[in-house]
Amino acid sequence: MKKSFALLLLFMVTFIACTEDEDDNTNIETPIEKVQATLNFSHNWDGVAVTGEDMESTDYVTANGEDVTIGPRFRYLISDVTFTNASGESIVVDGYNLVNVGDDLNLSYTPDAQIPVGEYNVSFTYGFKTEKNLDGEYQDLNSASFGVPPMLGGGYHYMQLDGKYRVAGSPTSDGFNYHNIRAVDPDMTNGPSFPDQPTFINVDLGSISITANTAIEVKMNVAEWFKGPNLWDLTVYNQVLMPKSNVQKMMNENGQNVFSLGTVTQ
Repeated sequence: MKKSFALLLLFMVTFIACTEDEDDNTNIETPIEKVQATLNFSHNWDGVAVTGEDMESTDYVTANGEDVTIGPRFRYLISDVTFTNASGESIVVDGYNLVNVGDDLNLSYTPDAQIPVGEYNVSFTYGFKTEKNLDGEYQDLNSASFGVPPMLGGGYHYMQLDGKYRVAGSPTSDGFNYHNIRAVDPDMTNGPSFPDQPTFINVDLGSISITANTAIEVKMNVAEWFKGPNLWDLTVYNQVLMPKSNVQKMMNENGQNVFSLGTVTQ
């Protein structure tokens, strides 16, 4: 009898142990696959490629009719690349990239974050949001001479787009500096003040399915900076544009349709 009881007890302990093992196995979560997303920046003028190699020797025509060449300096800042899923949860990459078209530098940017595979709305900030546009904060941008003078509020440029323009029929060209910053009203006595309207741009690339390491082309149509809603007259707005808050607001308005989604490869 004692032997039978001992056997029964051994059977029950074994059964319970096996059951617990099975429960443990069923509760093991499958690891979520994480991948990287790279932004590749390309540039065009209404479909004609703009590259550092040939842009100074290529003539483009603005919507207002001026003949222009771009360069040698053409660079702009993007920051806070963001991946937002269907539930509204966002992965915000706290970093930035200075795209230097004139020197063919930083045309690809891989944010320092692993993204779980899935469907995301992908966006970024052109320039810096106000709370991150801190004077002297970023040593590499300081070294690149991308800062804004203290009399204009400090912080950093959003874009420096230089070139030359020629009015139809004129044999000579004049320079332009299409420089975009945080809108400011300088005051040598009381210091600069800032309008309520921000001039950085939230760029929404739309929904992208990320199932593996993904390359996302970000296209900039440079011609849009000169189109509208403010038709750009380079004979009026050509240089010393940074201290003019109304002009910076015009740039912001023209920049709303500059960026678009290109090819996505995985």
